[in-house]
Amino acid sequence: MLDAKPLPADPNDWRCEDVAVWLRKIGMAKYADLIAMKHKVDGKCLLALTDTDLKDPPVSINCLGDIKKILFGIKTLNEKVLEIGTSAVSNSHHRPQSNGNAWKNQKDGLLVEYNEQNHLSISGEDVVTTTRRAEIVQDEETLLDTLAKSTDGTSTVQLISREEIIRQVERPDTYFKSVAKLLIAFAYSSLSFLMTSFVMVLVHDRVPDTKTYPPLPDIVLDNVPHIPWAFDMCETIGLVLAIVWFTVLFFHNERVIIARRMFSLLGTVFLLRCFTMLITSLSVPGIHLQCEARPNTTMQEKLHKAFHIWSNLGMSLHGVRSCGDYMFSGHTTVITMISHFITEYTPADWTGLHTFTWVLNCFAIFLILAAHEHYSIDVFIAFYISSRMFLYYHAYAYNHAGITATDYRMRTWFPLGWFFEYGSQGKVENEFSLPFSIRIPRRIFFAKTEEPTPKPISPKPTEANRKKSSVVSPKQNGNGNCKNHNSHSKKHN
Repeated sequence: MLDAKPLPADPNDWRCEDVAVWLRKIGMAKYADLIAMKHKVDGKCLLALTDTDLKDPPVSINCLGDIKKILFGIKTLNEKVLEIGTSAVSNSHHRPQSNGNAWKNQKDGLLVEYNEQNHLSISGEDVVTTTRRAEIVQDEETLLDTLAKSTDGTSTVQLISREEIIRQVERPDTYFKSVAKLLIAFAYSSLSFLMTSFVMVLVHDRVPDTKTYPPLPDIVLDNVPHIPWAFDMCETIGLVLAIVWFTVLFFHNERVIIARRMFSLLGTVFLLRCFTMLITSLSVPGIHLQCEARPNTTMQEKLHKAFHIWSNLGMSLHGVRSCGDYMFSGHTTVITMISHFITEYTPADWTGLHTFTWVLNCFAIFLILAAHEHYSIDVFIAFYISSRMFLYYHAYAYNHAGITATDYRMRTWFPLGWFFEYGSQGKVENEFSLPFSIRIPRRIFFAKTEEPTPKPISPKPTEANRKKSSVVSPKQNGNGNCKNHNSHSKKHN
């Protein structure tokens, strides 16, 4: 009785019972209960099945022919879904008065590809260029507007589901995909630094008055005298560590993956710093700091100061002076993050470099406190957050496949790590090489030089050769000379 029940036209609307009926219809009845009933595969899950899902546990189909038959049937169903979506778009395109009720329960988007022609004037001549564009639409009105942009009347409509987006993100990384992720991470970190700079301007404008709110009691600042040159020395140490790190990154074989992780981590930590600075304004930690609120600045002045901080990386060596940005220390964050990256992406037996890095890190933290530029809690929180973020991110990056496969909620809890690291190779080998090949002409170092031809060495006369030469009589020699003389005289005559 179950097999006689008609199936819904759209496979996306199938229930588990409908999937079982479909499996029986294509001759795969022995897998109907296993796939549809036991593992609760409905229509949407069926359309997303791959050969890996069928071969690997918990399904574990061992017959290659059965796997291919099921995959061929799924391919046919996907083509049917595409036809249904195309026909729906065609009907809506010819009937613009539709009220759009078909879109009310639509949770997926439609990827519409179309050709757009542009008319340009180059050197007085009209040139027509055709550009292939794509847009994702969610309602009928947007769809009609998008289809109207097609100048040649042709368009391709493809249904984009959540599962399809997940599959695209979780595909193994290619070189182009890795570079694209690197550019996205760089843009993310740059935007985060710019937001941090703007927040630094805002908190400077609302810094508490030093006369009304004196420095808070601090166990370190109260016992360490102020050293005027300490903060500049801290930034110098940061520059040294940055040079060491970028040298390691330049020669590392996996420089694209590592740079992506660096930008994504720094962007996330500084985005968190924006909130901690803005929530609570601490009093100035040192009486030597000349900090006054600027409540009457215009938005243009604030943006100009934010760009000044952003373009100079917030360094006092470049003339940046800020107040109120205490919780937590940005200098400690950057220096600690660089130390972790140097330690992680260099061989474990480079203990000298690792020791040198962390000694400089400790000195830099001490100099920040000695300069009385931050409270001790600012430095402690910065070191803790930077270290935890680095360790948590890399723990996920090295085990992302297993973690996400067992708990799909990881995509929601760690969206940044899932987007940047899924499809990546995880832990990388610390091997180094030049990022480009250098070809040096051989003739520059190995010029051709003409060697003098060695003269043949005549053998020393032996006793046998002397006897042989003595056999030749002067008469024979004279005949030879006479012959030459006669021939010469004939030629003369």
